Amino acid sequence: MGRKIVVIGGVACGPKAACRVKRLDPSAEVVIVEKGEEISYGACGLPFYLEGEVPDVKDLTTTPVGVVRDVNFFKAVKGVDVLLNTEAVSIDRKKKEVTVRNVKDGAEEALPYDKLVIATGSSPVRPPIPGIDLEGIHCLKTLSDGVELKKAMEQAPGKNAVVVGAGLIGLECLEPLLKAGFNVHVVEKLPFALPALLDEEMAVPLMKHITSKGVMLHCGDGVASFEGDGRVQRVVTEKTEIAADLVLLAIGFRPNAGIAKDAGIDTGRMGIKVDAHLRTSDPDIYAGGDCVESYNLVTGRSIYAPMGSTANKHGRIIGDNLAGWNSTFLGVCGTGVCNILGFNVARTGITERDARNEGMEVLTSLCPAPDKPHYMKGSKLIHMKMVAEKHTGRLLGVQILGPGEVLSRIDTAAALLKSGATIDDCFETDMAYAPPFSPALDNLIVAANVIQNKRDGLVRAYTPAEVKEKLDRGEDFVFLDVRTPKELEQMRLPYENVIHIPLGMVRKKAQELPRDKEIICLCKISLRGYEAARILEAEGFNPGKVWLLDGGIVAWPYEKIVNM
Repeated sequence: MGRKIVVIGGVACGPKAACRVKRLDPSAEVVIVEKGEEISYGACGLPFYLEGEVPDVKDLTTTPVGVVRDVNFFKAVKGVDVLLNTEAVSIDRKKKEVTVRNVKDGAEEALPYDKLVIATGSSPVRPPIPGIDLEGIHCLKTLSDGVELKKAMEQAPGKNAVVVGAGLIGLECLEPLLKAGFNVHVVEKLPFALPALLDEEMAVPLMKHITSKGVMLHCGDGVASFEGDGRVQRVVTEKTEIAADLVLLAIGFRPNAGIAKDAGIDTGRMGIKVDAHLRTSDPDIYAGGDCVESYNLVTGRSIYAPMGSTANKHGRIIGDNLAGWNSTFLGVCGTGVCNILGFNVARTGITERDARNEGMEVLTSLCPAPDKPHYMKGSKLIHMKMVAEKHTGRLLGVQILGPGEVLSRIDTAAALLKSGATIDDCFETDMAYAPPFSPALDNLIVAANVIQNKRDGLVRAYTPAEVKEKLDRGEDFVFLDVRTPKELEQMRLPYENVIHIPLGMVRKKAQELPRDKEIICLCKISLRGYEAARILEAEGFNPGKVWLLDGGIVAWPYEKIVNM
């Protein structure tokens, strides 16, 4: 008989580790202990089950050919034993035993192990808000959560839904709620949506898109209480009251690290501490998935980054090492992607806000542009923000959002971040090009070019937020809008200090512009604005007074006159 390997947790990391070690070491005796009634399911597909795109919740438990990954499947195909409805309650490291309890009858037994894997995942955050235990308040984490929430959507006494938290889970559930006919409110304590993923200026286009679909956003507002007679009827926030027949609580997850901590295994604020081999402080115990801390490859610090993709990688590496291999997991870049009401959102690395909090000096670029050449049918806008370290040019992060294609670009950026690349490396990346897919210079390369220009002193740029602050302070400057008259009819800034000169006339009319004031050049996306700034410098204007509006009027999130 081979070594005894016990795996605690049966969703992503645990089954992956169990099956991997069994493939590499068939003699190993492997048992998975799972508290719930299902094993090896795709929890990230739950919003799409609610929406109806996944017709049956059981589809989230099947292989690509439709075979259900149940206890019999794991025994017959994988050679792994599975104990469902079985909770691991304690670990005795000296005896090398795990005490488990049947959740239905309470019976306990001790499982001996030679090696142990902790893959206990995470749990939804449920803060002690008055009324939080009222009927009608749901979380979304497990298959049973999904089934209960879908049933609740069908049987709710009214059509008022409140989503608490504008993070990934909450925003991904907007579509199923709207399709089910609910009036949807989102309450977010922080000032903007997806605050863990985006800078505020990038969140603004997303928030405008969400509200255009009829969702009511309450950002910068926290929940004070839930009220109702046995069942939730109202959400009382710090600023208002909202009628609620259904509440989705989606304010994040916490690592399930309690069993490890109780056993004396080193843990931190963000989960179980592991080394590059995913070993805990006990060399015979490994851990992975949502219950562990991750290492941020950009900052060099520990972070909490629960992702199904990472959990599966952890499982493979743990399985390798259980079989005697020498595999490592170096860390994550914080990469993520989602689709919110037809709006794609992606991020990798760190935001400008994160970088400045780390004490870094940064250069950034805002680059809204079509995802393929303008002459191609079906080209769609994407907003891109790139963040780089000022003195080294090291790429720190990229955010992309819009109806256009974002996945290939964010994956390319993630690969660059993993290698410690600079903006120059980004420019030199040999990205594929053909008009059906991208411009000749991909949006990612253009974003790097903008930062290169800033670094090399070819342009000075203000962000929209910086320009808005100048307006609010009453500073004396002028906007130079170099778009065509037709474009001005469609959209323009509503300020008295805007001068309109089409780009082709800037050289001829440059002398009409004031030389004693700052001139902030702009166009639709600031490509022509950059040309105008260079022309003014060539005409003898003080370079210190010629600036560019980053991202142009498309990225301007404040007042605009629109006649589309």
